[in-house]
Amino acid sequence: MRWWNRLSVRLPVVIAALTLAAIGSFVLVAVRVQRDHLTGEVVRSAALFSDTIKSSTYHFMLEDRREEVYRIMATIGRQEGVERVRIFNKDGKITFSTHREEIGSLVDKRAEACYACHEADQPIARLALASRSRTYPAPDGHRTLGMVTPIYNEQSCSTAACHAHSASQRVLGVVDIGLSLAEIDRGVAHLERRTLVFSAVAVLALAAIVGLFARRLVVRPVTQLVEGTQRVAQGDLEHQIPLRTADEIGALALSFNGMTRSLREAQTELGNLMGTLERQVEERTAALGETQKQLIQSEKMASLGKLAASIAHEINNPLSGILTYAKLLSRILQEGPPDDAARMACVRNLGLVERETQRCTAIVRNLLDFARQREPTLKEIDVNACLEEALSLLRNQIGIQGIAVERRLGALPPVLADFGQLRQAFVNVALNACEAMSTGGTLTLSSRVRGGTTVEVEMQDTGVGIPAEHLTKILEPFFTTKEKGTGLGLSVVYGIVDRHGGTLDIRSQAGAGTTVVIRLPAGAAAARAEP
Repeated sequence: MRWWNRLSVRLPVVIAALTLAAIGSFVLVAVRVQRDHLTGEVVRSAALFSDTIKSSTYHFMLEDRREEVYRIMATIGRQEGVERVRIFNKDGKITFSTHREEIGSLVDKRAEACYACHEADQPIARLALASRSRTYPAPDGHRTLGMVTPIYNEQSCSTAACHAHSASQRVLGVVDIGLSLAEIDRGVAHLERRTLVFSAVAVLALAAIVGLFARRLVVRPVTQLVEGTQRVAQGDLEHQIPLRTADEIGALALSFNGMTRSLREAQTELGNLMGTLERQVEERTAALGETQKQLIQSEKMASLGKLAASIAHEINNPLSGILTYAKLLSRILQEGPPDDAARMACVRNLGLVERETQRCTAIVRNLLDFARQREPTLKEIDVNACLEEALSLLRNQIGIQGIAVERRLGALPPVLADFGQLRQAFVNVALNACEAMSTGGTLTLSSRVRGGTTVEVEMQDTGVGIPAEHLTKILEPFFTTKEKGTGLGLSVVYGIVDRHGGTLDIRSQAGAGTTVVIRLPAGAAAARAEP
């Protein structure tokens, strides 16, 4: 997680920003109020100065003692904070100024000292205190407060022998005082700086305190909750969060611990159920496997029943020959000592008996090998010979049903396989073909080599074919469309071919016959495939 996304950083920053905004607004208002208050005090001081000048010079003006008036005003002008004191008459002529270069000059009526009175067409005779003051910048940049105090034509002035003012003249002149606000501005600026420093320190301290509390009360518990969820996600249901606070986070931790306990109990119960289910599945699988073995054996027995007539015919012929030759030998021996011709006939007959007996023995051995369940014994075999032997077991049934057999057998390399099991697969496929051609047809046997590593055996019939909706199910165990079928014939074939590392492909169309293709690895390829 990036540092600025952490709650321990964002929470103090937000609180500090809000606090800074609040303190800044308060400081701004407080400074403005303080500045206005100080300015008001200066205005009142300026008014007091003006009144003091008027009262101090009143008698000297009545006596027309101007030097005394100027001396008093000069003394006041030298006071700290007083930038200038001047008097100008009703015509705007400066009659006295602490800046002597101004004496005798005229003041523009639009100047800040005259504007308050001469804003209208006729001068205002009486001015409020707020209208008598103005603030303007001094040449050196600091602010200056100006205060004008009108000198009214009182009765004592208009009746004095030394004055030539008529009683109708209301204002004789103006006392204009300029007071420096530099000290006030410096004090306000100093106050602003101190307040800003205090605010910054307060904000930083508050942010640090909030950060510590947030880390202790929020971040650390939340981190423990996150770590707990991660450990539970990894499978550690024994983990408990050691939080004992009485707030919402503590309640969340208690709920989390309760959840993990419930999960542990559920997992234990699920484990018990899974163990029971596994045992039941194993028992059912074992029972199903045994049943499948029995059904496969039943399928073999059913196949043997179908082969019984053909095998009986195969055995009956040699047994009939053996019986005939045995009777001939018995008759020759009963007629007396045989001559040379008779002995030669006996030898020939005994040879025939021996051959026919061996033939019967081979037929019975093949039948036993076909029916016996045993582990496959892999060795190099001739696939064409295996195919021919499987076909010979069905020779009688093929002849009875009038089925024509076409052979297209190519030269094949040896295949590493179990002869008996492969013959069983060929017999099952051939039996299905015979059953599909109950009124006769053609069974075509083909064998070839594909790519030098695969032996391909193809068995094609011209029977009734397989409907398209059954093609995806014919290899499933116990699926059958025959009234007395077990549904294991092609399943057994698939199992045999699969155990030999081969593939089984079935193509069919209803009414157009069926083609079964068995592909097996040739000798070298089969040897490489062996574990």
